[in-house]
Formats: sequence, C-alpha cells, structure tokens
Amino acid sequence: MELNGVKEGSSAAVPAPDGPPDDSPDGSGGEIDVLIAGAGPTGLALAIDLTRRGLRALVVERQRALSPGARGTGHQPRSLEVYDDLGLLDALLAAGGPYPEIGIWRDGALAESFLAVDRYEPTPATPYANILMVPLFRAVELFHDRLRELGGEVRFGTELTTFAQDTDGVTATLRGPGGAHPVRARYLVAADGGRSTVRHALGITMSGPTLEEGAGLLADVRIDGLDRDHWHRWILPDKRGFAMLLPLARTDVFQAFVIAQDETPDPSEAGARATLARHTHLAPEQIRDVLWTSVYRPRAARADTYRAGRVFLAGDAAHIHSPAGGQGLNTGVQDAYNLGWKLGQVLRHGAPDALLDTYEAERQPIATRILDTSTRLHRNRNWRRGRDLHQLGIGYRDSTLTRELRPHIPEDAPHAGDRAPDAPCTTPGGSPLRLFDLLRGPHFTLLALGDVDLDPAALPVDPDLVRIVRTGGAAPDLVDAYGHLRDAYGPDPVLYLIRPDGYIAWATPAEEAAGHAVEGLRPFFGEGRSGRRAERCGA
Repeated sequence: MELNGVKEGSSAAVPAPDGPPDDSPDGSGGEIDVLIAGAGPTGLALAIDLTRRGLRALVVERQRALSPGARGTGHQPRSLEVYDDLGLLDALLAAGGPYPEIGIWRDGALAESFLAVDRYEPTPATPYANILMVPLFRAVELFHDRLRELGGEVRFGTELTTFAQDTDGVTATLRGPGGAHPVRARYLVAADGGRSTVRHALGITMSGPTLEEGAGLLADVRIDGLDRDHWHRWILPDKRGFAMLLPLARTDVFQAFVIAQDETPDPSEAGARATLARHTHLAPEQIRDVLWTSVYRPRAARADTYRAGRVFLAGDAAHIHSPAGGQGLNTGVQDAYNLGWKLGQVLRHGAPDALLDTYEAERQPIATRILDTSTRLHRNRNWRRGRDLHQLGIGYRDSTLTRELRPHIPEDAPHAGDRAPDAPCTTPGGSPLRLFDLLRGPHFTLLALGDVDLDPAALPVDPDLVRIVRTGGAAPDLVDAYGHLRDAYGPDPVLYLIRPDGYIAWATPAEEAAGHAVEGLRPFFGEGRSGRRAERCGA
C-alpha cells in the first residue's frame, strides 16, 4: 500500500493483531453496512465513526499487519479536535509530543538552530493550538485499539480483488488466508492508498501538478551519539539535496529522510546505513538499527470524482500530496469524518441518498486547495510552518447543506459553514463544562444562545440524534460564566445547528428559531420520525 507517494520497501516484521473469531462465510457474520478497503488512518477513522453509530463496518487490509514506518508524523490542530470527538485524543497525546528545533550541521558541528514549527498558546475557542508529532506506526496502532474497543475489526491479509454494484449495494470478492469468498455491503469505501485498486477498477482518473523527477530514502533508525533535542539537517554540497533525522516523540527512533540528486535510493538495510553515513557526519557503526525503509517519489494529484454509485474514495485514494506541510494524513482523516456521519444518517436515520453527494461537493475543493498548498511548500522548500497549516479555517460556507439566515452577522461571530469554536463554561451548578464536551458524540446539536423560544416537543427527531443546549432562560444547560461563549459566538440571541462533524449547518435569528428548527432538520433525517421527539441536554 502507498501513503503520500511512498512505496513499500523492506520492512521489519510486525505481528498482525489478533481479530475476534468469526466463522461466517463472508468474514462478517452477515451483510455489512460499509466495507472499507485499507487499514490506514483514513480507513480506521471511518470505521471508528461508523461503529460508534451502531453500523457494521468491516475493514480489509491486504498487508498482514498494520503499516510499519513513521511516514507522516504531524497531526494538525483540527485533526486533534476530530480525535477528541472519536475518543482517540488522550491516547495520541500520551504517545506524541512537539517538534524540536531544527539543527543545521556544517563541517561536523551543529552550526545553528531555529524553531521551524511555530508554537502557539491555546485559546478558549481553540483548545488544541499546536501540531502533535505521533509517528504513523504508533497512530494506526491507537486507531486500531479504539476500533476494537468499540467492537469493530480489521481483516488482515485480506485483499479486495473484485466488486460489482447494483441499486441496493456492493458485492465484493475478498481473498484471504482461507481463500476467496464474497461479501455483501450497502456501500464500499476505498481507503486503499495512492495506487488504489478500487479507484483503478472504477476507471477514475487523477489530475494535478507535475513535481520534479527524483526519489528519496525514508527510514526509521536507531542512532548512537546524536542528541534528541534537534531535528537534525545536513545540506548537501551545491544544494543538491539534504539529509534529515527527526527524533520521534516517545520513542528511541529517528526518522531519516534523504534526497540526493542523481542518486538512486537503496532501501536495503546496508544501503540505508551507507546513505546516512555518506551524507551526514555519522559513522556507519553509529547507525545501530535500521527498522524500516522505503523509497519516496514525489506525487501530487486529486481524483476527478469521489463517488461512483455506492463506492466512495477517501484519503490517498482520492488525493496524493507531497509530505511538505503535513497535510495528507490530516486531510484523509477529515475525509472520513465528513463521510462517516453522512453514511450514518442515510443508513440508520432515513436521510436521502442525496446527502452522500455532498461528500464530494464539500471535500474535493478542500483537497484541491490543500494540494496547492503542499505543492507550493514542496517547491519552495521553506521549513517554516505556521497557523495556515492547522486546518482550523476549513469550512463549508458554499455547501448545499449550509444556510445562513441572519441578515446582520456580527463581524467576529462564526458563520454557517464554519467550524464551531469551543468555549469553557460551567454547568448551572458551577462545575467546569466545555462546549466541546456537549458536542462530542454522533449527534447533531441545537445550540440556543440567549433568549430563544424553542419547544423540544415540536421537533420530529429522536432525542438521541439532536441534543438541545440552552444558554439562557430560567433553566440553562450551559452557563457562560467567563464570557468565552459570548466571545466566540457573539452577543445576539441565535439558534445554531451544529453538525456531527463540528461545523455549523445553519444559523437563524432567535425570533425565527421555532419555525426554522423543524424545517432545517429535514435534510438530515427521513420522514416518519415524529414518534420520537428531541429533548434538552441532560433531560
């Protein structure tokens, strides 16, 4: 499998995690809701989101184990918010850390150092303000642990070989240790990397900028005699390439990346050791262990469509980026986060199939912009990384799901389509409570700020699906004790509908809240749900 243009080279063996026993013919115990090809971060994130919604998702991975190698290491602040919602954040924070200063070596000595990945203070609206370093091999382990905790599974050593779709679902052939067998799913999601088997079978083309020819060596190594306080870099003579050694947080491993013009990378253990010794001041014997190697070839492209009937593309199957700026992994995880709740609404709650068309409409333009950004950084080779890469400004103001109904919007208030900011508040009893605490979960949230007349009994929606959070009136659910909610959302009474992925679907003035709340929920739910009503938070 491929991630961000990286093709598998030699690799240390990693045992496949044991899966729960299942003797059913299709390996799933019956028809499943969503078949996911690929157990990278995109496929696993999608499986987590679907499983917590009560859907049957099966992940198949042709490799016999989770992918080794550090590869993508940077998790952007917006992705940390996603992890918070999916129940992953604490484990990732415990496994990660900040990026160190870059240390430039000249003539065998550390000549200068500087901070390339800018650091910021968290704010009430943005509790996660910095990029978190977690190597990919550790991140996917934690994703997989979370999926198993929820009752989901990955079938390792199992390849999707063929599939056919009809009006009701997809029939796929899986080939695993026990031979080939069919599986029936309502939908298929390709999260199987840049060389996606599913995308090729569909005949979906990709387009994008042309990057320079060449290749580089990626490796995970243990090194003696090199400090772990710097991201070490060596510039090759005549600027014909570079070598980098990044100490991976919470490990004793360095990630090596070497690009040398007119040099063909040798991904063997001996080749990796020789390459590092040739382009750094290190002696071969200081490179103690070579744990994993791969050849990197720069690629940049985006699929021309993300959907073909009941099949969707996500992650690297839909877009391939230069690793510059740390955007590819994060964009894939957020693809999954966007698609997961929409599949949940269609499969469990009667939403129209047209809701699934908004996945491509919302995510494809994001990939195009991020592809431009990562390509620009790749070509400029600028080491500095700032807020513009945090992905907190991503939004969907132009989406068909977005409705901004306020005629006059405070300049500092979020608009419909924007990310919903956090705000530290309290319960009516004075206990600390963040807005994100109430948004966490697979539900929608009606956030009623100020004096908003809203009757929960009038909303024809299951109370488990729409949570009402009031900040005003005689019995509020959330108290803006410190003014952070007012700072984030403005002073005017307003009703927001916040989607399960943390974006504002619509905003309406308080005086129109009662009528619009009913109609504004209909695109997300099917008919015939009037037997169960929305209720207030904590009721």
